[in-house]
Formats: sequence, C-alpha cells, structure tokens
Amino acid sequence: MNLPNKLTVSRFVLTAVFMGAVFWRSPLNDTLALLLFSVASLTDYFDGKIARSRNLITNFGALMDPLADKILTCAAFIALVERGQMLNNETAVKVHAWMVIIIVSRELAITGLRLLAASKQLVLAAERYGKHKTISQMTAIIALLMLDACPEWGGWAKTMILPWLPWFARIA
Repeated sequence: MNLPNKLTVSRFVLTAVFMGAVFWRSPLNDTLALLLFSVASLTDYFDGKIARSRNLITNFGALMDPLADKILTCAAFIALVERGQMLNNETAVKVHAWMVIIIVSRELAITGLRLLAASKQLVLAAERYGKHKTISQMTAIIALLMLDACPEWGGWAKTMILPWLPWFARIA
C-alpha cells in the first residue's frame, strides 16, 4: 500500500479517535477533538498532493479518499448537531439537524453514484467542485470546534478569538 493510501486509511482511524474525543468529557477534550480533526483534514490534503506529484493514483485511492472525507465530515457534523454554545449571552452557534440531513443526503447520493459506477468498472474521481465543498466543510467544522475549544484556552482566547469566530463559522 502506497503512502497516499495509508494516509487515506489513517483518516478512517482518526475519525474514530476524533469521535471519542468529541464525546469524552474531560478538561481538554474539545481541544483534542479540534487537533484530531485538523490532522485528519491535513491528511486529505497531503494524500492527494503526494499521489498526484508522485503519480501514485490508484483505484483504491480514487474510491476510498472521497469516502474517508465523507465519513470524517459527516461524523463531525452529526456530532455537532444541537451542540450549541451561548456567546455574549445572545448568540447561539449550533449546527441544526436539517443542515446535516441535507449534507448527509448529498454525500450518500454521491457515494451511491460512485458505487454504481464502480459496479460497471468505472471510477469516478472527485472533481474540483467536490474538493472545494470538502475544504469549505472542513473549514466550517474547524471553526465550530474552535468555538467549543476556546474556553479551554483561557482568557486570551475569549478576547482575541471568540469575538470573530461565530461570524467566521457562519460564512465558512
């Protein structure tokens, strides 16, 4: 198994560990969840970059890389449903269930299309718009995870990061 495929497989493992960090309540679990999700997101960038630069593109990678992304992002969005946080006693930042239903439905539809194509010996690789969508979803998730982790970082985070983060999370 080549390095890009190992990075793809590692994303599945990191997703499971990330989910454990999200639901395990401890003093720094939100920071740990943020770090794990960020590392998993970076493996997505590096597996594609390495595969293209070294001509290591495989059918396994073309099928499993987008699937690993979908599992990571869908798991994160589902975990964030209704996990709101009140900021400045007025702003509730949360991921609504209807948003996640739309995201997960689209991902299942695309995965079904890819499986149908694979049954006909065709591999549908991710296209440019799908990659932009994944980057934007991962950025939004990181912003939402930062909102949860900021209180663990102390007073400086509340004054320097927290004021603009809800705005950024909404547009990401």
